[in-house]
Amino acid sequence: MYNASVRSRRRHTLLILACVAVAMLLASISAEVSLSKLAENIHRFPSYIVRLFFLENGQPVWTDFGEWFWGLQRWLRLLGETLLMAYVGTVLGAGVAFVLAFLAAANVAPSRWLRIIVRRFGEVCRTVPTLVLALIFVISFGLGPMAGVLAVIVHTFGVLTKLFAEVIENIDMKPVEGVSSTGSPWHVAMRFGALPQVMSNFTSYTLLRFEINVREAAVMGFVGAGGIGQDLVEAIRKFYYSDVSAILVLILLTVAVIDMLTSKARHRLIGLEGKP
Repeated sequence: MYNASVRSRRRHTLLILACVAVAMLLASISAEVSLSKLAENIHRFPSYIVRLFFLENGQPVWTDFGEWFWGLQRWLRLLGETLLMAYVGTVLGAGVAFVLAFLAAANVAPSRWLRIIVRRFGEVCRTVPTLVLALIFVISFGLGPMAGVLAVIVHTFGVLTKLFAEVIENIDMKPVEGVSSTGSPWHVAMRFGALPQVMSNFTSYTLLRFEINVREAAVMGFVGAGGIGQDLVEAIRKFYYSDVSAILVLILLTVAVIDMLTSKARHRLIGLEGKP
């Protein structure tokens, strides 16, 4: 019986692997993946990366930081604009999600139909990619950071509504029921019964979303939504190699610092401070 069970698991494993292989093959055909084309052009990628670290005169970028970061003042201003877009979009999107998540959670929503409407609206908001949202808002409101902020707000709301609602659905309902048993209205039960249990996770998810939004906002300039991305795409299109590497270095350093700071804050909130 033991050997039969082992053979059955092996057959199931082989069947799963075969299905995965077939799916990969079909996906490759659909995406027009060509190994010959990959082999033919793969050398261009490392050569492009190497070219990014040389100035127009052929010298390595680190031999002349003044020439490499010639546009530092402008790039820092645009980088600050990018951070503000991410910050404002995250705060406003999280604020709306904070309110509506209680209407979307199955265990505390006051109305089934209201819960369905909020959930479906959140799905729509997070399904559309942020860049597509930014492009729509650029068409609607014109070029500039306003379009980027609106895109971040909408997408952040969609994502955090789902995450916040899932946190609420896992709370201990006894405190909520205790507050409700005193005759308190629904919003009071949420304030004193549910909110204390979820605030740390809400804040943690918001900080995580801010990390993601900084990276999202950094490329919104590709569609004219403001931020450092507008200079990055211009440098890429015009083959200003050293400018591309300088802007990428600034973005990487900024994202790394933000990731480090927000990770520390999140770990402290969920009780992981000091753990490996």
